[in-house]
Amino acid sequence: MKFIAIIPARYASTRFPGKPLAILGGKPVIQRVYEQAATVLEEAYVATDDERILQCVEQFGGRAVMTRSDHKSGTDRIEEAAEKIGTDADVIINIQGDEPFIHPSQIKTLMGLFDNNETQIGTLGKRFDSMEAATNPNSPKIVTDLQGFALYFSRSVIPFVRGQEQQAWLQHFPYLKHLGLYAYRREVLRQVTQLPQSPLEIAESLEQLRWLENGYRIRVGLTDVETVGIDTPEDLQRAETFLNRITT
Repeated sequence: MKFIAIIPARYASTRFPGKPLAILGGKPVIQRVYEQAATVLEEAYVATDDERILQCVEQFGGRAVMTRSDHKSGTDRIEEAAEKIGTDADVIINIQGDEPFIHPSQIKTLMGLFDNNETQIGTLGKRFDSMEAATNPNSPKIVTDLQGFALYFSRSVIPFVRGQEQQAWLQHFPYLKHLGLYAYRREVLRQVTQLPQSPLEIAESLEQLRWLENGYRIRVGLTDVETVGIDTPEDLQRAETFLNRITT
């Protein structure tokens, strides 16, 4: 089975314009993401809508594809890039362009989900270590069935543990944080990018609910590796501190 990574990277981020080109430990953020992907996968591409990002990737020896600027999601950008590349890959892995610490083990876990023929889309979850983190609506939660397929994603804390104080819920249920790393079988990627927005997706502002509402099966792999995503300039400072800690 052939896997490739496509890394969507926009310049015009609302909270952090130019984020992919921000310097982290002497390298652009997008270079660090690309190099992490390349430790596992022979083929990786950056899908961007900005010439500056394209040039940056080519300068450090990576591969990049120009895409339209009007895509509503990274998934749509990845589909356009896959068409332009003309890839014969069986599975496309979507690695976020603001995750410079994505770990090789996480990519390998995601790939292993496709040993199951019923897996159409794969993603990752990590157990929450505090109820404070679990109640944060910016950290989506996952519940799965007994085979590891997603039943639902929510910004709310799910499930509700009846008869227990909320502070004790982690002792009674393994709450899972959703990590925004996806992989799609090639034909499934084509199909899901043609779907209109769904009611649950609009309510929760979570794209993956569109796929569930349309009957696609999303298998969830587990990781215990914590990453540091970059959404704001303050996150970049935290990432710099994290990098210094793991390299010294």
